Amino acid sequence: MSRSVIRMTIDDAEHYTPEERQAIIDSYPPHEREARVKGIPSMGSGRVFPIAQEQIECDPMPIPDEWVLINGIDFGWDHPTAAVQLAWDRDADCLYVTKEYKQREATPIIHAAAIRAWGEWVPVAWPHDGLQHDKQSGVTLADSYREQHLEMLADKATFEDGKNGLEAGVMEMLERMQTGRWKVFRSCQAWFQEFSLYHRVDGLINPIKDDLLAASRYAMMMKRFAENKPKPRGNKRKDNSGWMTL
Repeated sequence: MSRSVIRMTIDDAEHYTPEERQAIIDSYPPHEREARVKGIPSMGSGRVFPIAQEQIECDPMPIPDEWVLINGIDFGWDHPTAAVQLAWDRDADCLYVTKEYKQREATPIIHAAAIRAWGEWVPVAWPHDGLQHDKQSGVTLADSYREQHLEMLADKATFEDGKNGLEAGVMEMLERMQTGRWKVFRSCQAWFQEFSLYHRVDGLINPIKDDLLAASRYAMMMKRFAENKPKPRGNKRKDNSGWMTL
């Protein structure tokens, strides 16, 4: 016997007027609206980020020159290797997830080429498993990406106090979301999919299918190393008064 799943949203309930429909939507807590209104499943004993997507998403925009950038990467093979780029508005202390990358069963040369396209100069934060050595070459995983011309930071991702706890990182991300200091470009749909399904089991975070979220956390932890886009040097020529930049 064949089966299929049909997802219906509140917009399919045509017996409600637009006003009644909006009143129903407003009656639900913001973090439950996607499940109750759009039929998007919620997993486990509770979402890690009980925040409505609409609260943190924003339209893609050009990044101002004064904002600094940093990438984060989460290594994988069976589960995807994932990377994000964060832009940091230091005046407002607001972080923006602007780019995402996610791919399974590919080598560093493939991943690095995709991430390098975001800017070869952008620093890359990475987790502790980047210190693992390849059994044949003896080269660490982080060094294998350095060999592909990624600007891997010198040390694994930690907070300024040297700690790198999962709960501490997640709580900072949640606090930023709640206070309007964490935004995500609407184009990062894979990131939002992980965000909506990230959950706890018996009170503990279930670190499954969280690759982009983990990469985001590493980048946030190392934001102190984020850098501005280098200014073009320009061409120079010599005139009667000496060298001048064009």
